[in-house]
Amino acid sequence: MQPHRNGNLSEMPLQEFVLEGFEGGLQTQALLFTLFLALYMVAILGNLTMIVLITLDARLHSPMYFFLKNLSFLDLCYSSLIAPKALANFLSSSKVITFAGCATQLFFFAMMGTTEAFLLAVMAYDRFVAICSPLRYPISMRPSVCARLVLGFYCGGCLNSILQTSFTFSLPFCSSNIDHFLCDLTPLLQLTCANTAINKLVMFCICGLIIVSTTLVVLVSYGYITMTILKMGLVAGRLKLFSTCGSHMTVVSLFYGTVFVIYAQPGAVESMEQGKVVSVFYTLVIPMLNPLIYSLRNKDVKDALQRLIQKHTAI
Repeated sequence: MQPHRNGNLSEMPLQEFVLEGFEGGLQTQALLFTLFLALYMVAILGNLTMIVLITLDARLHSPMYFFLKNLSFLDLCYSSLIAPKALANFLSSSKVITFAGCATQLFFFAMMGTTEAFLLAVMAYDRFVAICSPLRYPISMRPSVCARLVLGFYCGGCLNSILQTSFTFSLPFCSSNIDHFLCDLTPLLQLTCANTAINKLVMFCICGLIIVSTTLVVLVSYGYITMTILKMGLVAGRLKLFSTCGSHMTVVSLFYGTVFVIYAQPGAVESMEQGKVVSVFYTLVIPMLNPLIYSLRNKDVKDALQRLIQKHTAI
């Protein structure tokens, strides 16, 4: 057996883990606390605003905004799953998380990440049907179909999460110190006494399949969308469609880029510190940016926000 990184080769019946987080003294921890808190508050405010807007404004009751509302809900849960514990650990000396709490965090983390990947793909398909086959759109993307799609995505995310969590926590652990600010697959696998080749293969295959399949849906959808838009005669129509699709492509690029680096390209992240920075990006920065991207580049959302503000100002 290869020596464990902590020099401990004995299997330990663990009751809890320690999330070591980021290196640094009190000043560094205070700075990180401020940064995490700012990112989290903006993410909460932005995603809650999107959910409220889409729920209250009847003009936004369409499949595209139904999926966008679910994306905001996922981002809200995603950041809330990670940020509160990380913020508490910045102010604590123990930084302990229970065995069950760690398994729960990993389960929901994997489930929501998988669900978001599926959701981004169907949002691209929704735009494809709306632009390339507008006459079929009301039937193809009727409310019942959209609801079943979202439910199916959650089920798929749950299945992947069950596999990943059960495979990981069935392994014996030699140490309780997780070199990360969250319970993720890669840092957890580094703590095991057993051979993790099968676990890494399963993670690579499942994540690779999800990323490749959903990316293909996005690329094919936007390939057809681009060709259709270029055939249009009205420049104003082209610009509006490119603006709407551009928002989604920006979100897709940010999400898939960071997830690919972490899970589908072994060795891409050279150190755990770099992995932590990338993890901050897709657990807090992206959930913060998504509502800003959609609101700043989407005229319908800006108009809905303006109507809501005017309504409450009048009251």
